[in-house]
Amino acid sequence: MSLRVTALILIAMSAHSTPATHHIDELAWFAGSWATDRGATHIEEFWTRPAGGTMIGLGRSVRDNKTVSFEFLRIEERTDGIYYVAQPQGRPPVDFRLDATDTHSAIFINPGHADHLKRIVYRRNADGTLTARIEGADNGKSFVAEYMYKAYR
Repeated sequence: MSLRVTALILIAMSAHSTPATHHIDELAWFAGSWATDRGATHIEEFWTRPAGGTMIGLGRSVRDNKTVSFEFLRIEERTDGIYYVAQPQGRPPVDFRLDATDTHSAIFINPGHADHLKRIVYRRNADGTLTARIEGADNGKSFVAEYMYKAYR
């Protein structure tokens, strides 16, 4: 077999084995302002539309007229995928790689995160609400929390 034919076969094989890549524009469906109440705590999330390979987000929880927690967020397109980057309370960033997405949901994972969040799921519901679900472990005990957000202006 000639070198040229071998090269063409290798190129064709690599094209079929390349995983599908995602683009940040696929996540535009959860851009906006979102809010929910959990007991006495009011929680807000704000997301910019995709531009320049990023979406910028901010989360805030308020109870008794005081901010009790905040989080700097971003989603960024990198050469090896799309990442959800969380900085709760302004701490160092933690990356969650986009694992799967469709027209109304996205799953971000960080299986190597030893003892806290391992999975973040966003889903846009048929009624226009947004569900955010976090899954992880604290001190070896698994937990799941879901937040149902409504559009907030």
